[in-house]
Amino acid sequence: MKLLLTSSGITNKSIAKALFDLVGKNPQDTSLVFIPTASNIEIGDKSWLIEDLVNLKKQNFKSIDIADISAIDQTIWKQKIEVADIIFFEGGDNYHLMEWINKSGLNLLLPELLKNKVYVGVSAGSMVTGKSLNLSSSQLIYQENLDRHEDLQGLNITDFYFFPHLNSVHFPHVRQENIKIFADKQRDRIYALDDNSALKIENNSIEVVSEGEWLVFNN
Repeated sequence: MKLLLTSSGITNKSIAKALFDLVGKNPQDTSLVFIPTASNIEIGDKSWLIEDLVNLKKQNFKSIDIADISAIDQTIWKQKIEVADIIFFEGGDNYHLMEWINKSGLNLLLPELLKNKVYVGVSAGSMVTGKSLNLSSSQLIYQENLDRHEDLQGLNITDFYFFPHLNSVHFPHVRQENIKIFADKQRDRIYALDDNSALKIENNSIEVVSEGEWLVFNN
């Protein structure tokens, strides 16, 4: 299984290189399907989503398709995903994304799809790969999902927590001291990455790809 877990997508040359190393193809021969579902319930300016798409456009892919798994029937989005080399899960609300991965039935198809495709996550798209979405971390560190009352099971294809946007001005609570409060109550490993960092995962090998800052807890 091959994954590239990011905070903000393909933000630098190191992350781009890691992606195409995983794909094993030149950009011009690579197709990608962009899943914007996590962003649907985010209110306000969507410049960050546009920037993520612009960064993808700069890579000169063979094609970039879009498939919102909450808006179209499985017969349509499944075809879009099946012909892509990369399944790109955009950021936004991680609980909303995970709920729709389950509702749509994509959770049942992913294990087979990921035998020959690369999973790329941005923020929420990276966070859902773990065993669970922890409500206390979401509320403490991201000040989100304040109306929720329980954890939600994740995809369980990684065995750690992924915390994006380390030291970002847009996420003022994603700081080492706050993450440590959560980490001290956990046994599971935690990766906290800034917007210029990513995790490159191939089978059981995990490599941090960074032109910025990152932290690991409970290693």
